[in-house]
Amino acid sequence: MEETCSFPAPKRLLNCRAMDVCRIVLLNFVFVFPCISALAQAVVEGRVELPKSHSAPVVAKRYEIVTRGGVLSTEPPVAVVYLDGLFPKPASPPTKEMAQKDLTFATSLLPVQVGTKVEFPNLDDTYHSIFSYSPAKRFDLGRYRPEERPIPSEVFDKPGLVTLRCDIHEHMRALILVLNTPYFVVTNSDGGYRLSGLPSGHYTLKAWIDSKTTRERPVQLKSGETLHVNFP
Repeated sequence: MEETCSFPAPKRLLNCRAMDVCRIVLLNFVFVFPCISALAQAVVEGRVELPKSHSAPVVAKRYEIVTRGGVLSTEPPVAVVYLDGLFPKPASPPTKEMAQKDLTFATSLLPVQVGTKVEFPNLDDTYHSIFSYSPAKRFDLGRYRPEERPIPSEVFDKPGLVTLRCDIHEHMRALILVLNTPYFVVTNSDGGYRLSGLPSGHYTLKAWIDSKTTRERPVQLKSGETLHVNFP
């Protein structure tokens, strides 16, 4: 049924126009308010002081994972900065990828949230056989070809550090850091980072440096504000 104005003339036209203006204002409020809320989320940025880069054996340097005194780290050094706290778990985190190309892993360090499915596509013209004996995730994908479908994958359902290896190419190494948070980022080579879209509240900000070193700082986040936190 078509909506009509019930106001008596001559005020009918004026009042109908007023109603139309009110509808436009309300619609703009409904659609604009979520955007304002998103923009008002907190941001944390700063710098992590990374270990000095060391010369590594050719093979280890090529594959970017080095071991010094039982400590696993990347070469050149990078860190993972993440917000630690109680957050609702997503129904299904987005699928991530750890490809193999030129007899190496596509990235030396991949942070993911607990429950994330990681695919391991083979982009080389040879077999690969990816496995891990880490307590956080033990698995063995077996030998698989580049064209093999479906792409071999694993769900990482426990927090911790997972060391990846290839049973065919023993020099291949990579790390997957499984976190209980959706808020994380890998620093650049200078240690700089920026975490955006964060909820307000009291949390702990952590910086994973290597398998034995994680620094932390308590933080209070406020909507619409940018907090600067360095890890010296």
